[in-house]
Amino acid sequence: MTGVRRSASTWEADADLVVIGGGVAGLTAARTASLLGLRVLTLSKGGPTDTATQYAQGGIAVVGDIDDTEDAHAADTIAAGAGLCDPEAVKSIVGAGRHAVGILTDLGAVFDQGGDGAVLRTREGGHSTRRIIHAGGDATGAEVQRALGAAGMPVLFGAAAARVVASVDGVQGVIALSDNGFGVIHAPAVLLATGGFGQLYACSTNPAGATADGIGLALSAGAMVADLEFVQFHPTVLFAAGGLGRRPLISEAVRGEGARLVDATGAGVTEGVHPLGDLAPRDVVSKAIAERMRATGTDHVYLDARGIGGFAKRFPTITTSCREAGIDPRHDLIPVAPAAHYQCGGVVTDLYGRTDVPGLYAAGEVARTGLHGANRLASNSLLEGLVIGERAGAAAAERREVRAEVLDTVLSPQPVLPRAQVQQAMTAHAGVVRDGAGLDLATAELAHAAGSVPGDIAALEDSALTVTAQALVLAARLRTESRGCHTRADYPDADDSQRRSIAVRLTTDGVLAATDPRLAGVL
Repeated sequence: MTGVRRSASTWEADADLVVIGGGVAGLTAARTASLLGLRVLTLSKGGPTDTATQYAQGGIAVVGDIDDTEDAHAADTIAAGAGLCDPEAVKSIVGAGRHAVGILTDLGAVFDQGGDGAVLRTREGGHSTRRIIHAGGDATGAEVQRALGAAGMPVLFGAAAARVVASVDGVQGVIALSDNGFGVIHAPAVLLATGGFGQLYACSTNPAGATADGIGLALSAGAMVADLEFVQFHPTVLFAAGGLGRRPLISEAVRGEGARLVDATGAGVTEGVHPLGDLAPRDVVSKAIAERMRATGTDHVYLDARGIGGFAKRFPTITTSCREAGIDPRHDLIPVAPAAHYQCGGVVTDLYGRTDVPGLYAAGEVARTGLHGANRLASNSLLEGLVIGERAGAAAAERREVRAEVLDTVLSPQPVLPRAQVQQAMTAHAGVVRDGAGLDLATAELAHAAGSVPGDIAALEDSALTVTAQALVLAARLRTESRGCHTRADYPDADDSQRRSIAVRLTTDGVLAATDPRLAGVL
């Protein structure tokens, strides 16, 4: 197979906006654009609940109590971001939180309430107060997905984007793969809302579809990505010997309600490490756990939640996961270890989801807005997806009058390694703690990728994983310091001269190259 040309396409469609992804950011954008009169076609690789949104446990960080302020939420976010947050982006997104949650409740989303009818709030790592609203105890993402899905936006399930077609005038459309084969969608605007890249690693909290699709699509379309080296590892994922693939996370809210991290001897894991102890930012806790495991020669630590009354009612999803593993949180310690959880960087956008390719937008985890910096503050992800999803859906209207026609429908050969090989290299050499020698090994292993034209969804995913792994390792090698959730054992301290983002893009000859985005006027 040498390529897919228009004459070989089995179907065609026209739209004003193509949304790629059916989670919180994608559905929010699709709804907003539709309300503005745009013809929207939403593509989703899986089914209605095969999204990272569905699995989000903790909640949505949003100011509401009289003892909390937007300035305090912004300050917590910036502190967690370790010097790389864009303060204006933080202020803008945090400030839009109540409006975004209001839209959700208008759509029928129900958040947990106390006996007085007030919305309940919990506290998570890095937050200075209880500002996390939640639903179904620990099933907030499922409720958000349900409410947005019930809004009735049409979605083409089982359909993946193979390529975003762009010309000098910007986006022209998408080459997609569905049950009917390869097809062409003519559209002047495309929104990437594809979620994260947890499947770069052998073990993560992400669903099977988190395969870096949006990063691969953006790079091939000519867009810039940044901060890929900052991969947040959730510190408390349910440990199982030999466990691979998606693992259940034990929400930070469990620690917010009083659970303690201990090792096999009962000693606290984070004592003396950070003033917030077990509720320190995630990078701090993950590194503390990794260090304790190294020092004790073990592959996990424990979460002691035995002192939390009514655990099963407050955390029904976690209780089910634990019981399936033969653990009763009321009486047993919960074995936990860090696992890949969230990408803090991504496709570079402004605060309306615009990339540097006209007509290409990004929102949600796939986007780099400047909110997260070098490490995401807990429960800011659903917030960002709601806020930027709405803004990007509205911004797409600026392309309404652009005439789009896909003329070039050739799928070019892409570098591809088998997924297991990518995961092995990334898990071994680009995990919680990295060093130059390991990153050099990862670079060499990833360089063995052979060029081929993807012919099915699995091959498209493997191609996206391969190029994203190469871009991430490139940035991680260049960042010779430790900052946020990027820890270099050979450069353990932060270097103020490196307090800037590292951007990567594909050159015209298809080579990944790092650049200073400030020189391009992007960041």
